[in-house]
Amino acid sequence: MKLSIVIPCYNESKTLRKCVDDILCVNWDGISTEIIIVDDGSKDSSLAIAHEIETSCSNVRVIAHAKNSGKGSALRTGFAAASGDFVAVQDADMEYSPSDLRRLLEPLIAGDADVVFGSRFLTTHAHRVLHFWHSQGNRFLTLLSNMFTDMNLTDMETCYKVFRREIIQSIRIEENRFGFEPEVVAKVADMRCRVYEMGISYHGRTYDEGKKIGIRDGFRALYCIVRYNAHRAPLPIQFAIYLVIGGTAAIVNLGLFLLMYSSGIAASFAIPIAFVIAALVNYAICIKTIFRQQAKWPLGFELLTYAAVVAVAAVIDSGITLSLLGFVPAWVAKLCGTAVSLLANFAGRRFIVFAESKRGPWLPGGLSH
Repeated sequence: MKLSIVIPCYNESKTLRKCVDDILCVNWDGISTEIIIVDDGSKDSSLAIAHEIETSCSNVRVIAHAKNSGKGSALRTGFAAASGDFVAVQDADMEYSPSDLRRLLEPLIAGDADVVFGSRFLTTHAHRVLHFWHSQGNRFLTLLSNMFTDMNLTDMETCYKVFRREIIQSIRIEENRFGFEPEVVAKVADMRCRVYEMGISYHGRTYDEGKKIGIRDGFRALYCIVRYNAHRAPLPIQFAIYLVIGGTAAIVNLGLFLLMYSSGIAASFAIPIAFVIAALVNYAICIKTIFRQQAKWPLGFELLTYAAVVAVAAVIDSGITLSLLGFVPAWVAKLCGTAVSLLANFAGRRFIVFAESKRGPWLPGGLSH
């Protein structure tokens, strides 16, 4: 059997060589390894060191990005180049011990698992004591991810993730930075993979020592948990999320209508113009959060069905608004029309426009098993 170890590297000249040496020193017990170092536009001597290692080690391959794009981007490159039966992620910063990788392979070799995660919290191994709030943030993100995926992981944000190669190469990785972690967990859950979790040692770094993840990445993780899981959430949760989306579009709709109507534009013109612009805003937010673009239909047919749903909702909106204009203030009439069309929009999007096939949205041709 063969294991591909992908090392994303950005400005890790102090630890990269030791990281590779530690991998080479592991007793792989008959398992061959290939080490793929993806230098992500390092500004220090990391790339030169990587090429030196490549020259001296026949199982090391170096791929270089011209500019820094993020961990997710580096992993996407490394996964595509992997040729092993299994693929593992190994950060170059030495927070994780390569000796643990051999143990993480056991459920995969036994045929029990498709994916194995190494948990920093589910362990009796050495664990460096660091930032309290950072660890609580990790636990909160893991809890939120578990609520959406219905898995009981203890460490969603862990670096150590080992996959059957066909699993990780079939997943389309979209995140370029640390959003890779919640994204890949969501997509693995979506594929109904057999996931195992094992305790690992952890030697974390402080920010003074070069740790790169920050609060911005925490907020991005929150977004990714919603973005990559919301499409499979229970209907009430989807509707609650859509209320925020629809509410935003409704505010755009109402604001534009009042602006045009107060400027003397006839209601028969102001209503459809405001509605169309709001519908475009709605579509853009939908495909960035709750629904999957081209989940079932080709893009052209998806846009046609979306236009049809918008047209029906527009007729509902216009009919209610125009019928009430002579009896109530304009903003009340428009608000009533918008509220009813909001329900029609959600139903149309959820069950027609963005309806997902049983194969799932993340894989070319659907789920693998």
